[in-house]
Amino acid sequence: GNRGQMARQRELIQEDDRVELIELRRQGSDADEEFPLRRSVGNQGKSYGVRHTPNPLVSACEKLKVSNWRRYLLFWKSHSRIHKAEKPKPRRTIHINSPQLNRHFCSNHISTAKYNLLSFFPLFLFDQFRRYANLFFLAIALLQQIPGISPTGRFTTAVPLFLVLLAVAVKEIIEDLRRHRADSRQNRQVVKVLRGVYEDTHWKNVVVGDIVWVRDKQFFPADLLLLSSSDPKSICYVKTSNLDGETNLKIKQAHPETSLLGLSGRADLLQLKGCVECEGPNNRLYEFTGNISVQGKGRRAAEPILTNQILLRGSQLRNTRWVYGLVIYTGHDSKLLRNANRAPLKRSNMESITNGQVLYLFFVLVVLSLVSSIASTVWNSLNSHRFYLRMEASTGSAVLHLFYSFLTFLILYNNLIPISLIVTLEVVKYIQAYFINFDRDLYYSETDTPALARNSNLSEELGQVKYIFADKTGTLTRNEMELKQCSIAGQSFSVDATHGQDQIASLKRVIKVKGKETAVLVEFLKVLALCHSVVPESDKKRGVAYQASSPDEEALVKAASACGVKLLSRTPETVTIDVFGQTEEYKVLNLLEFTSDRKRMSVILRSPEGSIRLMCKGAESVVFNRLVEGDPLCQETGRHLEKFALDGLRTLCISATNLDEATYMEWEKVYYAASTSQENRERALDEAAELIEKNLHLLGATAIEDKLQERVPESIECLRKASIKVWVLTGDKQETAIATGFSSKQLTGLNLMICNERTQEAVNSRLSSFANQLSLHNRKELSEHKSALIIDGQALAHAMDPSISKLFLDLALSCKSVVCSRVTPAQKAAVVELVKRNVKRSITLAIGDGANDVAMIQASTLHTHTHTHTRTQAAHVGVGISGREGMQATLASDYAFAQFHFLVKLLLVHGAWNYHRLSKLILYCFYKNICLYMIEFWFVFYNGFSGQPIFERWTIGLYNVIFTSLPPLVLGLFDKDVDAEVRMLRPSLYRSSQRGTSFNSKVFWIWVAVSIVHSLAIFFVIYYGLHHGAPLHDGKVVGLWFVGNTIYTATVVTVCVKAGLESEYWPWVTHAAIWGSIISWFLFVAAYSHFWPTFPVAVEMVGLDSKLFGSFLFYLSFLLCPAICILPEVLVKSFRMHLFPSEVDKAKLEQQQCPAGYLSVSYSNKRPRARLYGDGLDDAEESPLEYTSNAISSSDYGYAFSEQDHRSLKHGAMKIHKRDVIRM
Repeated sequence: GNRGQMARQRELIQEDDRVELIELRRQGSDADEEFPLRRSVGNQGKSYGVRHTPNPLVSACEKLKVSNWRRYLLFWKSHSRIHKAEKPKPRRTIHINSPQLNRHFCSNHISTAKYNLLSFFPLFLFDQFRRYANLFFLAIALLQQIPGISPTGRFTTAVPLFLVLLAVAVKEIIEDLRRHRADSRQNRQVVKVLRGVYEDTHWKNVVVGDIVWVRDKQFFPADLLLLSSSDPKSICYVKTSNLDGETNLKIKQAHPETSLLGLSGRADLLQLKGCVECEGPNNRLYEFTGNISVQGKGRRAAEPILTNQILLRGSQLRNTRWVYGLVIYTGHDSKLLRNANRAPLKRSNMESITNGQVLYLFFVLVVLSLVSSIASTVWNSLNSHRFYLRMEASTGSAVLHLFYSFLTFLILYNNLIPISLIVTLEVVKYIQAYFINFDRDLYYSETDTPALARNSNLSEELGQVKYIFADKTGTLTRNEMELKQCSIAGQSFSVDATHGQDQIASLKRVIKVKGKETAVLVEFLKVLALCHSVVPESDKKRGVAYQASSPDEEALVKAASACGVKLLSRTPETVTIDVFGQTEEYKVLNLLEFTSDRKRMSVILRSPEGSIRLMCKGAESVVFNRLVEGDPLCQETGRHLEKFALDGLRTLCISATNLDEATYMEWEKVYYAASTSQENRERALDEAAELIEKNLHLLGATAIEDKLQERVPESIECLRKASIKVWVLTGDKQETAIATGFSSKQLTGLNLMICNERTQEAVNSRLSSFANQLSLHNRKELSEHKSALIIDGQALAHAMDPSISKLFLDLALSCKSVVCSRVTPAQKAAVVELVKRNVKRSITLAIGDGANDVAMIQASTLHTHTHTHTRTQAAHVGVGISGREGMQATLASDYAFAQFHFLVKLLLVHGAWNYHRLSKLILYCFYKNICLYMIEFWFVFYNGFSGQPIFERWTIGLYNVIFTSLPPLVLGLFDKDVDAEVRMLRPSLYRSSQRGTSFNSKVFWIWVAVSIVHSLAIFFVIYYGLHHGAPLHDGKVVGLWFVGNTIYTATVVTVCVKAGLESEYWPWVTHAAIWGSIISWFLFVAAYSHFWPTFPVAVEMVGLDSKLFGSFLFYLSFLLCPAICILPEVLVKSFRMHLFPSEVDKAKLEQQQCPAGYLSVSYSNKRPRARLYGDGLDDAEESPLEYTSNAISSSDYGYAFSEQDHRSLKHGAMKIHKRDVIRM
């Protein structure tokens, strides 16, 4: 990393550094290559007629001792070399009030539609025929057009394929028309643009460099730089729900260089000259790198533009009369449109298995075709002497016959691969997503937030999850902060909100009673009131309201206010506070913002007395390293921090220091150079902050409670009993994570193995000792140990090294749970990727609520290490919690809801059901096709291997489209093995789907074998029953089409009855689908037999309906064949269920024995518990809720007990009424 490079460079630097720097300064352009900051600042000066300024970094190093600034210099020397190899990002220069210089940028016209009139057909067809199945059937349809090749006609494959593509095309057209209409509405919206005078301009005509006037409740037409607003503090409020889904208003402040423009009219706006130099268009919503240069006396060459000065397209102005903005990015260059790309496509494990089996089945198809074609060639050669066959026996004709026969049989057998499978799967998964969206148990009424399935491709993956990687704050906890304890000047204060008083008011009372209004206490409270990004807002009803992006900051500012140090107002340059009745105004010199890597925030202020003060708050791991040596409060505060963490509280250290004028002024030049850099600005700012954030004096620490969400302990207990391992990856302190682990029952009953070593050798040794304690021989054996691995971020960085990552992974997998504390977002993603890559056939799920969880939630993220790029796959399934940290995690997720405990039903019910349903759907689709089309293979042995089909050509084509299309749909949508209540109460039932017992290669080929056996039974029973020419009622004997349609009828009835056998839940739609499919065939035969000569088809079927319906053998055949095929399966299923029942089978039997609607609840240990069906559950496996059977009204069936009922009950059961329950 950077520090390693700096260490290597440091060894090369000698004591004459100062001389070297002066020499670099004299080298001109060569020095510019070493110092990109100088080049960027200098070029800006040359562009606008400003005198070329020397490199402030070099100047600062010349005036100060080089050792004080060596780290920053080495950073730039190393990174300037590294990034020369990278492809530079295209930057742009925007000239203010010079439209002729801004014409080369893209227009503001947008188009989010996929197609237009010219591109629809080529793009649509290309997208559809990228699928191997569609491409295969297209090839078959083309082969059928060759004369004399197709035994089933020219269009029997083309028409079903056309119908499938037509259905998809109609859906695509409808969706794209909506996009076109939305684009037209966007492009035709009107905004006022300053072009000498105010002009009402359509959004599509706004160009880069325009100054636009946006009024309250209007949307921004493009990405803008905020120039000024109607607010005296140049503040405006913005709603960004269209961008990130967050409903709270964001606060934006105009750049100080332009904050007064427009207040007295448009004249000063028209006279504004200068330019904005910024990064090229990108999709980073929360980052912006750019500088503004305004011509005028006394102005610096460039001033940095901050992220909170940018107004993004799609945002809405709220609670502000007007703002002026300079257009920076337009149209498809805007960040909103840059983020409009489709999410990376995730493929489920079941889909991968299916694709593999399709390839094997295609190989079987080729083999069958090859065998049939060889047999046909041999048969022809043996029977060539029969003159009426008109065959030639030449060698050339035999080879040609072999080729043409192969194509004929390939067409005849092509439907062994079901043509409707893909469409059926898409429809079923799409509707399954709606089942999740409309589940009332996954709806959170407090925030009016329903569940949202954002990716329908992964519905069955929810039933196979083995590892859950969860964030802590906002995911397991509420992210609602309450100050509970604090340490000030080495003394600990507990805050107890007694008698209904607010906890902050209670803190004020405690402090006053103890008489701690000393200088340290006042300074402590000042840091709380000044070191933040909170903006106060005056409210006539509530007084001062605080707008904060972080609940931690809001809690601390409110605490300081309650204790007498109140935040009154904030402008871009000043912060005003009330200190025990006296108003003090501080000038904001610099704000060093919090990031996940820095883990701290600092502000540099000039006090009313004129002194410069640096205030810092952050994690103890970073603050303690920056304290003055021998700080007197360090040891005592450290003990308090440990105690706070053991209580499960979130801790922050509060510190401050004075800066002398000369040191600050020289550092400010370095900071200015970093803040105006166009390349690697974030890194440069971090390194610059490192130079000034040192020699701090510790003032104390705060401890904030973040309560667990509802039912988190019960949820984690249920997940553990379902054999799902929960790993917590958090940025919090280790002690806090451990305390939360115990309170959430994640670590209950487990032996803790803690690894906090700081070197790779020590980490290796520690992990090895843990492995020896557990007798680490193989992963399977270790999975039984009741242990938990606890590791912090620094040790994890060494544990992820390739040399010991295998040991770390084996040890982690052997534990029941893992807690990683103080980890970065990149480390979260790396841990998930490590498990996903090395643990085969295990589905991972990542769940979080904040932007720092996006990396592990998304399908793939791009991590950059120096100049190399590596693709890192994260969790199979990503779940976002819509909480107080915004909607970034939700927008990056596959599924989203508001509470962690909703995950239990999502997995144990929806996931298991979806896996169960889709398994049957896929297997049944292959079964029904193989059952019918293998009959064609058996028939070739009796027709001289001629390729003559036994079925009429259009009945073959309509088999998947009409007669057997509904049974797989109802299996995929409505079937369920056990009720939702049973699955929630018996988490161990989840293991069957987790292990993939319902769908794997073995099960697939068992179904294939069953379908072959059924096809054999149907064909030979009917063929040999009718092959002697059974007489009909008119004295005629049966022919080919009578036999074929009798076999077809028996097949349709058999496969529909098979669907009924596999269906374990029979609502009315299941009855309608199964019996309706059978009836539809009979109605079709009755109508189709009379098509010819009205329609030029079905000449073979003329009068066949009367022959079929008038024959006793026909009725006997379609009744006898299903019985022969299905009865053995019924016996096998019954035998297996009663003699070798699985856990799911036991639950089914218990559910059948318990009358529907009979539930009761008993209470133990002052909380509701449930037990199902008396002794049906083993105590070790039962859910935290226990159900027992007791009569209740049948109208209440389908409900489960609500834990929100807090009435005390005596011994015994009680009747549950609808007012006591929630819908399952």
